[in-house]
Amino acid sequence: MTDFDSRGFHIVGYFSKEKESPEDHNVACILTLPPYQRKGYGKLLIEFSYELSKFEGKTGSPEKPLSDLGLLSYRSYWTHTILDILLNIKPVVENEKPQITISEICDLTSIKKEDVISTLQNLNLINYYKGQYIITLNREIIEQHSAAMKKRQVRIDPKCLYWTEGLEC
Repeated sequence: MTDFDSRGFHIVGYFSKEKESPEDHNVACILTLPPYQRKGYGKLLIEFSYELSKFEGKTGSPEKPLSDLGLLSYRSYWTHTILDILLNIKPVVENEKPQITISEICDLTSIKKEDVISTLQNLNLINYYKGQYIITLNREIIEQHSAAMKKRQVRIDPKCLYWTEGLEC
């Protein structure tokens, strides 16, 4: 990934990915160069990797272990992505509460099931009620998410990605 200014293009970071990963890793290595860290480029690279996973029709997860900064970046991306789905889901039948399964969240986001569950647990959004697990949102979470999304300006537009199947060498 590059940034452009009056002096030209500058490499800000990159990620690498295995063509075929038996462990469903959608990223093998991700790097944002030090002068560009804490500016949103890491999250943008993470988002790009998941958009590619959507094209492939797969769920994925980064190769572990993650660095401290990597874990923070992924947790932040997973949180915003999952909350975005939860806050925008519509009920199937009018006047009923919307429902979604963890598998459906995985399909919509390409985030691996274990990462969805750990994110929901980290946010204290999973509760056990009448013999089943339910996801419960509270006003504080909704307000925090809305404020954070207003700050985030640069996003990957999947309509601008052109995907071709892997080329045989």
